[in-house]
Amino acid sequence: MSGHRIAAITRRLLQGFRRDRRTLALLFVAPIVILGLLGYLMRGSSSAPQVGIANQDPGALGTVVASALRHSSHIKTTDINASDGDAKLKDGSLVAYIVLPADFTQQAQAGNVVPEVHLEGSQPGEDTPVIQALQQAMISLASGVAGRSVSFQPHITYLYGGSNYDTLDYFGAAFVGLVVFFLVFVITIVSFLNERSQGTLERLMASPLRRGEIVVGYMLGFTVLALVQAAEVLIFALAILRIHNEGSVLLIFGMEALMAIAAVNLGIFLSMFARSEFQAVQFIPLVVVPQVLLSGIIFPVSSEPTLLQWVSNVLPLTYAVNGMRDIMVKGADLTWASLELDAGVVLGFCVLLIVAGTATLRRRLG
Repeated sequence: MSGHRIAAITRRLLQGFRRDRRTLALLFVAPIVILGLLGYLMRGSSSAPQVGIANQDPGALGTVVASALRHSSHIKTTDINASDGDAKLKDGSLVAYIVLPADFTQQAQAGNVVPEVHLEGSQPGEDTPVIQALQQAMISLASGVAGRSVSFQPHITYLYGGSNYDTLDYFGAAFVGLVVFFLVFVITIVSFLNERSQGTLERLMASPLRRGEIVVGYMLGFTVLALVQAAEVLIFALAILRIHNEGSVLLIFGMEALMAIAAVNLGIFLSMFARSEFQAVQFIPLVVVPQVLLSGIIFPVSSEPTLLQWVSNVLPLTYAVNGMRDIMVKGADLTWASLELDAGVVLGFCVLLIVAGTATLRRRLG
């Protein structure tokens, strides 16, 4: 083996990378951006859930527990009326509310307290801090009932989900659509790039076909395959994995279809800026990964730093994830204004990308 020839090959490879600014950015800039974003999300997020306290007890012991809850490091609290609790759970201003009944002091003196814990339930990770805060408050109660042990048996109800609702159910509602979005995007951007590199697009543009017809034709072709994949993913998720679902299967498939169409058009649009399959794949960490981090799939958007919430609120994947969770976890239907908004934003994004893809095709190949 010749060390000189090996060094020549190595030098040639490194020189090639030196001229490829996009690859250098992927290697050295993208990791910093992604890790920095992840760190900002995790350390800048507000992890304490917002909990309402409805203290109906006129006695001293109810006041002791309510005060302990207000000073808990696990939750943030606000005083509410019990009658307003469910409405606040539905509009998202609270993740739970705790009701101390009117006879709470008498219960404590009898040695058995039954506070009511009402959980929104759609995000399992936010339920544990609520129970922990209440358990700590019960320690304060025990010190106020001298010479008597107090049994603590909270009555827990769920607005959505339930006691069997787990982490897979929470993430599954988002990942059902995300799997379709990601795979369809990769297949579309690479396949459309191949069509261009093989000269097929040039020949089509030399024909009487209009550029918009070319883009829509390709979109429909890729979408047919994407819809078959979406149906397969949905059947597997519901029948095999048994992911929690409260809504219409047709609505879930409809939202999946919108995500697939968005992925197809995003792939067509971005393929115009790539000259090879390697460059096409580089769009995954640049375009897809930030959306996954910011769209509420892993971290709730409401817990993100304010600056990142502004970014999240303009990402189409955020609305798609919200729509999927509203349908599968909360049983949303077409009468829900939030679902109409989510579907409308994703649909509008699809239309915008069709227009952008058509315009970009003209500039690149015209």
